[in-house]
Amino acid sequence: MKKLKVGIIGAGNISKYHIDAYRKNPDVELYALCDINESRLKMMGEKYGVTRLFTDKDEMLKLDELDAVSVCTWNSEHAPCSIAALNAGKHVLCEKPMATNVEDAIKMKEAAEKNGKLLMIGFVRRFGNDCDIMRDFNSVDYLGDIYYAKATYLRRNGNPGGWFGDMSRSGGGPMIDLGVHVIDFTRYVMGNHKPVSVYAATFKKLFDRSNLKTSKEYLSAGKSEKDICDVEDLATAMVRYDNGSVLSIEASFSLNIKNDQGRIEFFGTKGGAKLEPELELYTEINGYMADVNLAAKTALEFNGLFENEINHFTDCILNGKECISPAQDGIEIMQILMAIYESAKTGHEVIL
Repeated sequence: MKKLKVGIIGAGNISKYHIDAYRKNPDVELYALCDINESRLKMMGEKYGVTRLFTDKDEMLKLDELDAVSVCTWNSEHAPCSIAALNAGKHVLCEKPMATNVEDAIKMKEAAEKNGKLLMIGFVRRFGNDCDIMRDFNSVDYLGDIYYAKATYLRRNGNPGGWFGDMSRSGGGPMIDLGVHVIDFTRYVMGNHKPVSVYAATFKKLFDRSNLKTSKEYLSAGKSEKDICDVEDLATAMVRYDNGSVLSIEASFSLNIKNDQGRIEFFGTKGGAKLEPELELYTEINGYMADVNLAAKTALEFNGLFENEINHFTDCILNGKECISPAQDGIEIMQILMAIYESAKTGHEVIL
């Protein structure tokens, strides 16, 4: 069988996870790389043995033999790069968030439909072991009606700099970068219900903590001394869905807490669950309250996520498997994200 020839648009930090996963897939040939930073492009080409290197995406997309691309650019380029690739007849895996506004997300989906190509959105948390287990429990109604979920994705000093802090390129701060993961994860687990309203607040108080002498754990590949920071450093929101369920979410780049936090909780009529990242279940057994710790390994394993995601993308292209992370879901997540920023700006609830 002919190998799928894949190109990468954007050779920053996130691209490494895509590249490693493609290289492990026996049905894929990593065929070309593209980045506007020529020195980084050359370095990545040498590291991974790729000789077809481009600083112009349109030149790379002229390769007739190229079958698919991963779009791993900063957020504001997701739509232009994805649409260009789709119009060139390539399948596209676009990193999250799908775009920086709903209108562009819709145009991306339309381009995929017009050209008969797959547009998959990189909601990588859908491909984790914890997600599979939660959906398995839901399939037998173990938690009952899940009517409330809470998610926190908080960093104490975690603004990566570079484009992440630049609103013109990122479209927002921790909510669009980090919060998008857990908004999608909780919504997917709960049944992908339609959002109907959002109330939110954002804060610009600590910014990127450039005054601190402490080194950062998270660094953008494009970080420089000329970086600007005009995104929020903390965002909080409440999202209501059409079945009456509600999500409460907090996401930060900079916050005065002791340690970074990542917790997801579900509350149902028959039981509850917490991922931090180990999965615990809370229920009733024989008239008694009971806590259940699974013997199975349920921790989030970051590396395996991208392999699962890439393997699914290639399976959809080569074998016609139904995509579990389609463009329509990306549009609906963009509706939530944009409503969060609109509500924070106006101070009022946004009805969708």
